[in-house]
Amino acid sequence: MHLGVIGYGNIAQTLLELLSQPGAPAVTRVTLLVRPGKATAAAEAAGGFALPIAAVETAEALIAGAPDLVVECAGHAGVTAHVPAVLRAGIDTVVVSIGAMSDDALATELKAAAQAGGARIVLPAGAVGGIDLLASLSASGPVEVTYRGIKPPKAWAGTPAEEVTDLETLNHALVFFEGTAREAASQFPKNANVAATLALAGAGLDATRVELIADPAAPGNIHAYEVRSNVANYSMKIENLPSKGNAKTSVSTIYSVLREIRNRLAVVAI
Repeated sequence: MHLGVIGYGNIAQTLLELLSQPGAPAVTRVTLLVRPGKATAAAEAAGGFALPIAAVETAEALIAGAPDLVVECAGHAGVTAHVPAVLRAGIDTVVVSIGAMSDDALATELKAAAQAGGARIVLPAGAVGGIDLLASLSASGPVEVTYRGIKPPKAWAGTPAEEVTDLETLNHALVFFEGTAREAASQFPKNANVAATLALAGAGLDATRVELIADPAAPGNIHAYEVRSNVANYSMKIENLPSKGNAKTSVSTIYSVLREIRNRLAVVAI
């Protein structure tokens, strides 16, 4: 596989590390799409991985290389700037920044681009489980979904949570946001992708209820949710370790992307 990657932050770097390990999916070539002026530095920084890696600075250059699959991990801005062109070129794209889909205009543009190019938008499960069951239940009729995102205070740094409390001195669990998945994804674009994932699989962005919590006792990034439907009810709680270098991102998110790549190449996809 020739893999395209949009962005070269924590998720992309960890993904390349995993792809360089023995037993990894058979990715034989990688093209990174990075910010203008950053290609040389990115290529040099990626030189330590056991993969041929090139870096480009425009979506047109990425498309010209004809990757078999593209993974976006550059945040909402990266989705807006680059993913429509990639989809129109007919290249399936894994969108890690799922919260970007909470913008109806952008979601409509992405779907139109995918239809025009005959490509697919792939939304990985990320740091949460049970998405297959939730999507199945939503086909049976109305579902009710309530999600709670619990992270250590430092994981909420640089977000509107700082307007509610002093994260550095917080000594108890604090619910600082209650609202819909759309509101959470919009206000916390680097922290609430799970809320958007659950919403898109289930009750929708405006019907999925969300609580965001800063808790100094949290052992990691905790995602807990409850589902009620006329077919089945279930609850799930996942305690994720944060990824190296970014407390906002659960390391299981990168493994979820790795699974998407593996399934593209595997004879049996799970």
